[in-house]
Amino acid sequence: MINKAGTYTGELTANLNRELKKQKENITGCFTFFCALLLAIAAVTSIFSSPSHASDIYAKAAVVINNADDTMLYGKNPDLKLPPASTTKLTTAMVALDTLGPDEVITISKKAALTASVLPHLSVGESITVRDLLRLALIRSINGAAVALAEASAGTEEAFVPLMNEKAQSISALDTRFINASGLPGKGQYTTARDLAKIMKKALSYPLIADIIRTPTTELDVQGKTVVINNTNHLLLTDNGHLGGKTGYTRAARHCFVGASEKEDGTLIIALLGDASRYRLWTDAEKLLARDFQEGTVIIDARENSLVAKPQKASHRKRAKRSRTKSL
Repeated sequence: MINKAGTYTGELTANLNRELKKQKENITGCFTFFCALLLAIAAVTSIFSSPSHASDIYAKAAVVINNADDTMLYGKNPDLKLPPASTTKLTTAMVALDTLGPDEVITISKKAALTASVLPHLSVGESITVRDLLRLALIRSINGAAVALAEASAGTEEAFVPLMNEKAQSISALDTRFINASGLPGKGQYTTARDLAKIMKKALSYPLIADIIRTPTTELDVQGKTVVINNTNHLLLTDNGHLGGKTGYTRAARHCFVGASEKEDGTLIIALLGDASRYRLWTDAEKLLARDFQEGTVIIDARENSLVAKPQKASHRKRAKRSRTKSL
């Protein structure tokens, strides 16, 4: 009996030890798996939160340029040719001021009045100064104002366009081509984020342009009427050091922006082309101005470089509400 009891007790102890060992192995395995899972999550988070990851900036193309020495601090598809939309108006303004005085009075033509645009519309025969046309073009992005400036400078918009392209060439914006003064859609026009930053830098050297683009809101006296226009540039409200910029939108170009801001270590110029929404545009702009990236990062996204924007025809004034160029 004693031997049988001892044997039974031994077997029970052995079984208990095996069970305890199994439980210990299970606990150790679970702990190891949990640790591995945490490491995997940390690794994935690190990849997607890395300042140099392509998903951080949603625009098709973007650059950050140090204005002092033209160093590119960040680039995403910096040389990808994309439609410029209303950022075109910066070049229009420069070329106009190369030939016109700010206080010259311009009579609005039928073509300028009928050019598709957001409000306020211009009227045939109105008399507006060059200064106020520049405000309408650069603050509210009125397409007709850009056409009026082109006609006053060169006789016709068609004759003005070669002057715009010569201006781009003169500042080494060699991958830029304009086909009109407003940035309305059409075949054969393009710029790059790198070129757009060069255009912005040159535009800042024109005191009147620099003054206009940093104006959040202003009132114009047009034919005895007071017209209030608000700047389409959101950064004027959120960035204390912002020097101004120019927005743009067409269906082909999507949302675009070029601008400059004073920071502690100097002036930064940013350019963004092809953002999916205005919200994304300002989110991207704020990231770039905050230098939320690894300096020296250049991303070439093959998916974006394979995209070709289809040319679109501009709509007429009677369809202005559906215009492909907005300035919001």
